[in-house]
Amino acid sequence: MSSSRKKVIVRRLARDWVPGYLPSEGFVRGGSVELLGLDGKVLFVDVSQVKWIAYVRDFNSGDPSNPERLLRKTFTGRPRASGVFFRIRIVDGDLVEGVAANDASLIASHGVFLTPPDTRSNTQRLWIPAAAVNELEAVAVIGSAAKPKATPAPAPAHLETQEELF
Repeated sequence: MSSSRKKVIVRRLARDWVPGYLPSEGFVRGGSVELLGLDGKVLFVDVSQVKWIAYVRDFNSGDPSNPERLLRKTFTGRPRASGVFFRIRIVDGDLVEGVAANDASLIASHGVFLTPPDTRSNTQRLWIPAAAVNELEAVAVIGSAAKPKATPAPAPAHLETQEELF
């Protein structure tokens, strides 16, 4: 595993959760997630049991039933971030929306990384495994702002011809 590990909450489909530390990517090995627990022991969580993994700011949210503090799971309008806007229905019936990077990571991993609608909450990023997805809808592809068109550079002064006056 990578030496840089982030705080995560692993939410299972059975509604219970496990806090721990994971690298940013490459944490699925042999059909299970290798989670470094708060006590320093490595826990193996079967990917088929995982609802999502929430990369969080802190573990002490004060709410034992919702430590991710993922209160808003859908956008109120069109997201502003560039990427692919997904709407995902999870096998337990939950609906989650988010923006994923528009790159090869969409097809290269065992799941999809999303930026949730409320980036000011405790959850900064979500990873939803492919096994937990019931429906996946790509709502929109949002590009970055259009770059201004380049204006042609003026010709150098030594190449300009002088008009004839007489």
